[in-house]
Amino acid sequence: MSKIAILGFGTVGSGTVEVFYKNKAKAEKSTGGELEIKYILDLRDFPESPYTDKFIKDFEVIVNDPEVTVVAELIGGNTFAYDFVKRSLEAGKSVVTSNKELVATKGAELLKIAKEKNVNFFFEASVGGGIPIIRPLQLCLMSDEIISVAGILNGTTNYILTKMFKEGAEYKDVLAKAQELGYAERNPEADVSGDDSCRKICILASLVFGKHVYPEDVYTAGIKSITKEDAEYAENWGGVIKLIASTRKVNQRTEIIVSPFFVPDESQLSGVDDVYNAILVKSEAAGEVVFYGKGAGKYPSASAVLADILNAVKAGGNKNLIWEEEHPTDYIIDYKEQKHKFYLRSVRTDSIRIEKIFGHVETLTRSNMFEKEFAFITEEISFGELEEKISELNIINIIPVFDLN
Repeated sequence: MSKIAILGFGTVGSGTVEVFYKNKAKAEKSTGGELEIKYILDLRDFPESPYTDKFIKDFEVIVNDPEVTVVAELIGGNTFAYDFVKRSLEAGKSVVTSNKELVATKGAELLKIAKEKNVNFFFEASVGGGIPIIRPLQLCLMSDEIISVAGILNGTTNYILTKMFKEGAEYKDVLAKAQELGYAERNPEADVSGDDSCRKICILASLVFGKHVYPEDVYTAGIKSITKEDAEYAENWGGVIKLIASTRKVNQRTEIIVSPFFVPDESQLSGVDDVYNAILVKSEAAGEVVFYGKGAGKYPSASAVLADILNAVKAGGNKNLIWEEEHPTDYIIDYKEQKHKFYLRSVRTDSIRIEKIFGHVETLTRSNMFEKEFAFITEEISFGELEEKISELNIINIIPVFDLN
């Protein structure tokens, strides 16, 4: 019998336990043996839970119990989670997690320990919730060369931008509605700042390109500066605004960015609306493949966690899922070197002055433009060059344009 410990009984933890017992017979048939959740670790009391006999508050009980072979870390954050996961791996227990912050910051170290101890460290639910992406990428890497990964990785921001675009609503009003519906947390900062998407694309970039990419090395811009006026310009241009997390290989180095983008209607990402996520993977052999679905939620995430638990039970030691931790991180291309076309919205300027600075630009229009407002799309230019050129302009907003290539 394989015995499992669940760390954390919040949204994903309680969902995992519920899904486990609902599908226990099927899970046991899949693994070829009996399965049991022996412990649920949480500092809170749950007297009404049907699993009251399983709750404990001391992690030492779990780490010192040789019967526990798989630990599911569903606490979140880096404080207790990091210590619990590291010690579990060192004790020869496989670990699965949905903790994107932990994997993005400590993934290389924890994967190395797992390899040394001949156990597993799985984290399918850390990116895309119930959307399978980690394992498909891992399998693709065995036979194909991944060129780039780009996607909408946060349902909260996608919901907000969809409503701003389709209803002409203001950011603050849509955010309040998202909180009311439960799509956004009471403190939505990690979502709207782009930090959540940044952690997820760091995990994917590390997996695909084999070297750890840290969040602090990634240019990250959120959606708080986006206005309904920007959405109108995007629509008239022939596209939408989406928060895109993107990475690609450029001459053995890694280009990576998280930012709102002008996304043309021809892109497969332009039609991904509301709380849905989509991840566009380009490879040499398979071409473009899109993974699509709800990227978060109690049951989608719980399903991914349970799948990892079952794979950990079946797999034994896994040495294929690994990336290297290297310093300095000069394999990450500085954002100032990255080249894009850019949408700019400015005031108190005109086309003559803009063309003198930028050369040829694509002028944009919308109804009810402010007096002396001017919006345009530049030719391809680096972030660094752009920053120099706009130093004397009154810029309201800057948004890069998503490149279909």
